[in-house]
Amino acid sequence: MPTPPDPERPRPARVVEPVRVLRARPTDALAELMRELMPEPGEGARTGPPADADDDADTEELPPVPAEDPAAPRSRRRRWAVALALAAAVLVGFGCALLLPGRHEPTARPAPSPVPSAPSKADPDGPGTLRQGDSGPEVTELRRRLLRIPDVFRDGSATGPYDAQLTEAVARFQLWYGIRGDETGVYGDDTRRDLESRTG
Repeated sequence: MPTPPDPERPRPARVVEPVRVLRARPTDALAELMRELMPEPGEGARTGPPADADDDADTEELPPVPAEDPAAPRSRRRRWAVALALAAAVLVGFGCALLLPGRHEPTARPAPSPVPSAPSKADPDGPGTLRQGDSGPEVTELRRRLLRIPDVFRDGSATGPYDAQLTEAVARFQLWYGIRGDETGVYGDDTRRDLESRTG
């Protein structure tokens, strides 16, 4: 069943006019040009001037292109080689300048700190801090605790001094568990607290 038309009338709207009108292009000009350049078989080439001969009066002939000198390509290659060599020298110069030690170092050096009269026997990082070169029962305890943490002290032994392998294991533990406050590879208070809490 068809629907009845809408009883309301549409509101009047502004008429939209085209902004740009397209015009047909003359397509016969190309066909005419092709006929002039390529005559059909059996038809002789046109020898006379085209119908628009009076348009030629406004045009002028271009001068002939001079023949290229045989030595010119060689000189161009030389110029390019010189330009490339210069560019390479500039890049190398800038690269070397970046690698030179900083020239912005202060000329005045800080005054040396006063030398203590008696050597202090206290550990600068606090009591109980272990570092490479130490040995004893504390180092053995550290080795045993690190062996309990998976993949930190792989192929390590439970006995021995605080050597380079143990320093690397402590540094790895500090890195993996985000421990800050101690030097890298030094078993200080912060590293001790974290390791003891994990190996209880």
